[in-house]
Amino acid sequence: MPDLLIFIVVSAGLGALIGLIRQWGEQSDDTPGDFAGVRTHTFWAVLGCLGAFASEAHVSFALPIVFILVAAHLLTQAIVPHDHASPGSTSFAGALLTLFCGALVFWEETKSAVVVAATTMVLLGMKQPLHNWTRSITAKDIRATLQFAAISGVILPLVPNRALGPYAGFNPFSTWLMVVLISGLAFAGYVAIRMVGARAGILLTGVLGGLASSTASTLAFSRRSREEPALSEHYALAVVAACTVMLPRVLIATGLVNRHFALSLVVPFALMAIPGIGYAAWVWLRRHPRRRQGDTPALGNPLSLATAIKFAALYSLVAFAVKAIQAEGWTQGLLPLSFVSGLTDMDAISLSIARDHGTEKATPDLAARAVVLAAVSNTLLKTGISVALGSPGLKARIGIVLGATAIVGVAWMLTASS
Repeated sequence: MPDLLIFIVVSAGLGALIGLIRQWGEQSDDTPGDFAGVRTHTFWAVLGCLGAFASEAHVSFALPIVFILVAAHLLTQAIVPHDHASPGSTSFAGALLTLFCGALVFWEETKSAVVVAATTMVLLGMKQPLHNWTRSITAKDIRATLQFAAISGVILPLVPNRALGPYAGFNPFSTWLMVVLISGLAFAGYVAIRMVGARAGILLTGVLGGLASSTASTLAFSRRSREEPALSEHYALAVVAACTVMLPRVLIATGLVNRHFALSLVVPFALMAIPGIGYAAWVWLRRHPRRRQGDTPALGNPLSLATAIKFAALYSLVAFAVKAIQAEGWTQGLLPLSFVSGLTDMDAISLSIARDHGTEKATPDLAARAVVLAAVSNTLLKTGISVALGSPGLKARIGIVLGATAIVGVAWMLTASS
């Protein structure tokens, strides 16, 4: 009996939390209603718990009867005309999930009950933001998302998973898996920046732009600085943020492929991030740029098939070159390859090395220096873009900060090789 009392209390607490979010959402709408608030959801959760108890100890079909009665009540409320708000599909699903929360608590699946309750609360509370976000989705976004579904869910299972070609340098499955990985990370940044849009401060916009495409963000913000030179400091901050966030993004991508190798990059990447973080902190404390609304950079959707195919081709070429260099013993050829590849795509070379590092002919030390060199060359490329397209104020700031970032990377490489 004491256990049952605990189950009832826990169920009532979870139901009350769900009902609180539900009632708050109803009161926040333009047309508030009074259907299914804190009290009702608390009752439903307790009913689910007691129904599970009765089914186990007394009447085997007690819980199904509880579900049927609650469902019938909801259907009646939706059909019969009345003064207060009628339950919709969300209310129906929330009610049944609340019942299940109570039943899960009795079945001693408390963690699952908490996860279900938390998910239900988040979805109920995100009603208006989700509606606003979906209204901003374009037909182009939908097409690109469907293309990503094809890239990850249709094409990936069909490609062969075996080494092909000279030096066994081409594996179709591994290549396409890298496409899915990078496209997924880029799309996460793209979705985030589409959700916050121009409401975000310039620093947050730069960070999210860097998650989607640091090169595209650098290009967009540099052009904006020439159009609005008075805001050069703000746009320089956005460029620095986009270029700095590239480093942890590469760490995450390589960590998903080779966790041990990613750990070897933590120190050099952390050192390279210091100039950008220091500049961001200095500007933030001095001018508080969060008051300036961010201009969303003109980023293309990273999930197009054309983008995926281009990355797959580049990754295949880089992976083949890495295999050939290792097979022929041209270990020092890996560094020039990394520098050139970093000028075009940082992800391709870092993932290729992460997948194949640690062989007899490409030691972990050489592999780490190769990825750091690629990061240096990529940073130099973005510095060149900013200097070529940005305003005088932006050129000076980016030259100093990103120049310092590249110098730190080179200094670490020289230290590591000595």
